[in-house]
Amino acid sequence: MKRTSCLLLLACLPLGAHAYPIELEKQLNGAEVSATTQDIDLNMAALMLYNYGQRDAECTAIFRSGPEAPRIRRKALTAGASSNMTVKFTRSVIRLRVDLTCKPK
Repeated sequence: MKRTSCLLLLACLPLGAHAYPIELEKQLNGAEVSATTQDIDLNMAALMLYNYGQRDAECTAIFRSGPEAPRIRRKALTAGASSNMTVKFTRSVIRLRVDLTCKPK
């Protein structure tokens, strides 16, 4: 009985559990932008942006993961557009910090 319940418990666990915490710091400066983070793999992440405002916006994201050099991504979002920013690090990510700065055009 114990063996069967242990096997069932192991079968319910996700095989690819590789989630890590992502801290998102936003400075929108009046831009109407929505941002959502997502971990893709052990060393990859994405930032999904959506401009729900009436004006275009320019966004810059700085991705920081431990001792590696920060990765910088820039996007120009037209009104009503969405876009993704992806980043890949050489090491596995333990904690990711993202600084997002947007400004309306």
